[in-house]
Amino acid sequence: MTTPRHTAPAGLYERNKARPFLGSTRCSHSRLVAGEWTELTLVYEVGASGLADGAGIKLAMKFYSDWALFQTSDPQAANYVSAEYEAGPLVPGQSPATVQALKVRFDQKGHERPYQKAIVIDVIDGYLNPGDRIVIRLGDRRRGGPGTRVQSFVEQGFRFRVFIDPLGSQKYAEVPGDCVLDIVAGAPAVLRLVAPRLTAPGPVTVRLRAEDVWGNCCTAVSRPIAATLTLTGPQGESTQALTLAPDPQANGWVVHRQDMDLAEGEWRIAATADGLVPADAFVTAEAGAPRVFYADLHVHSNDTVGTNDTAYNLSYGRDVAGLDVLGYTANDFNVTERAWTEAVGLIDRFNEAGRFVCYPGTEWCGNSAAGGDHNVIFLRDGQPRFPAGAAGQPVRSFEWNESTRGALRPGAWPLDDLYAAYEDDPEGHLLIPHVGGRRCNLDWHHPELERLIEIGSAWGQFHWVYAEALARGYRLGASASSDEHQGRCGGGAPATAVFGARGGLTGVLAERLDRATIGRALRARHTFATTGERSVATLRLGGQGMGDVVRAPVDGALDYRLLGDHGWENLRLYDGERLVWERDLHRELGLSERRIRLRLGGARIKDRYRGAYWNGGITITGAAVQRVDPFGFDHPEQGFWRQDATTVALRTVTHGDTDGIELTLSRLAGTRIRVHLDIGTYVKVGNPLTPPPNPHAPEAVLEIDGDTLLDGGLCPTGGVTRVLPGTELEVTVERVTEAPLPRGLAGRIPLTGLGLEADREHPLFLTARQRDQSRVWTSALFVTP
Repeated sequence: MTTPRHTAPAGLYERNKARPFLGSTRCSHSRLVAGEWTELTLVYEVGASGLADGAGIKLAMKFYSDWALFQTSDPQAANYVSAEYEAGPLVPGQSPATVQALKVRFDQKGHERPYQKAIVIDVIDGYLNPGDRIVIRLGDRRRGGPGTRVQSFVEQGFRFRVFIDPLGSQKYAEVPGDCVLDIVAGAPAVLRLVAPRLTAPGPVTVRLRAEDVWGNCCTAVSRPIAATLTLTGPQGESTQALTLAPDPQANGWVVHRQDMDLAEGEWRIAATADGLVPADAFVTAEAGAPRVFYADLHVHSNDTVGTNDTAYNLSYGRDVAGLDVLGYTANDFNVTERAWTEAVGLIDRFNEAGRFVCYPGTEWCGNSAAGGDHNVIFLRDGQPRFPAGAAGQPVRSFEWNESTRGALRPGAWPLDDLYAAYEDDPEGHLLIPHVGGRRCNLDWHHPELERLIEIGSAWGQFHWVYAEALARGYRLGASASSDEHQGRCGGGAPATAVFGARGGLTGVLAERLDRATIGRALRARHTFATTGERSVATLRLGGQGMGDVVRAPVDGALDYRLLGDHGWENLRLYDGERLVWERDLHRELGLSERRIRLRLGGARIKDRYRGAYWNGGITITGAAVQRVDPFGFDHPEQGFWRQDATTVALRTVTHGDTDGIELTLSRLAGTRIRVHLDIGTYVKVGNPLTPPPNPHAPEAVLEIDGDTLLDGGLCPTGGVTRVLPGTELEVTVERVTEAPLPRGLAGRIPLTGLGLEADREHPLFLTARQRDQSRVWTSALFVTP
């Protein structure tokens, strides 16, 4: 070897040449339980590049993760994150690094999608040598903190990815070799039953599964679960013992499929097992019943921004959620052509007439200013028109993914271009505007392509978007989907971040279960929407049903029917945005003299970070609080507690949905009721320990006395509501009934009492709420008196 003509540390050249240039990362764990509290250590070892004074490191994860928000201000509090410098070994003649400090912060938008959530570490006053290490502790427990709460849903191959800016130029490069973890379900805690709510007498398929406390279907149990199914109905009661264990034919999920033969009548199916929360479901078997199929038309997988691969999500929809219809939707700008081609082939293999119908689809991801999010469902067999249309024109909103290396290529933009790509074949396509991150803009509408609108998903509930669309004169039907990013389609469990509501379902009335028939029913608007339950809602006018355009006779009447599991409490009929008829089952059955409810609902805004974060309570003076029952809370981090003898405190979030608590008092007469709630926002930037207040309504205060609630003259509804600035944001204190609410409800509404203007089309739809705060919406009947 030639003797070098320069001076350098002995052996450092060879050592650095052997190092990865950008460094390497290792992690203390390879497996975690969803929702557990832990301390996780990640070590970044500086590569041959070294890190300059002012350099930066980002430890990033995907934006859909609901891992608890990290903080750096209180080392004794939850989710504290720290970063420490450790010097590596030196060779002769090598000077130590000069770094003086590391500055650590957490930024929800700290990096590029999909790895947006980032812990950002700045190198302060000096440089780092190759081989030096930065030790990052997530949930640092050394000063007494409880650790960090892991994301609440299962994921195969969750990734932490490290990016470095070695020169301090704000140009970050990906460090090869992600820290990969498997996040698995916890111990069984809850039983879940899936059964059709309405069916013809005869064979019925019921699915029973075991879930952990976060709503994940279990895949491992210490021993098989001995469960009992009890069937109660017109022919009496029968029981059957069964064993719940991982099913090798269903991805190892702890799920059991049970076939039953039901005679006509209403049946209650109850499932019990020692130590688990029981489950029940109701099935009405009825001769001549319409065929009702349940669809989730908006499901993501990890080929764009979802969790777990496409096969996993399709299998979950079929084998766990018990869906009849599933629509896969790739974010159009993000999916690669290879991933799209593979997904379409897989969907075709899963599609099985009579058992499980699958459609390929995309999500056009235009900004709201250009039309907003729209799903494109490809209803025909064969290769869909994507990523190019019939004329070869691009049909993506734009193209930007990891394979484009940062370039953003414009495509079909604005929404007008998407319409143009498919309007020659409306029967083969279904466009569904929806509210998600980029909410749809109802300034745009194509009457042939857009036949449904999505009014519920994991993003929240959006009665307002349906009412507004109909008020504009658009003939749109009701649909709801999961918009599932977390691998739990089909009315999946809520997460704890922006996907904070229970995913929805679309009920489809059709004669057969195949692509062509279901597609025609969807385009005909023969649908209703639920908030994830197998409820049933129908609205008819004579021989015409939901979605139809009807010329009504003078003496015409609407016939409605509702079937649920938890008791219907309120029905409302709307003419677009106008409430024209209401039925309050609490008042009909008799309001209690001692039971009241605090009900919170709505959202802060119509756009992405819409959640209203409620913290506070209700204080009762003059009576004892004997019992408190929660309704509508979505996950373990939402709940209530008795703060003292007079106050019940609560913490929850609403995204357009409704949460509440019922209080049984020793008496209502002579009491004073005061509600005080702070309303916060999602922490996009800043310290999660000090969330910002809602700027439009930072608090809600409501005071009333029990005597006023009892006085039918002063308070004829038995309640008082405070409407707040926001999107259907309100707080209600109301009396409720102690009588059982009906699971099934049917009635007739004469048109003559609705104040409908003659010779003008009126979009009439029904929405109803159960006691557990689940909801349904029918598609509108477009009625001209």
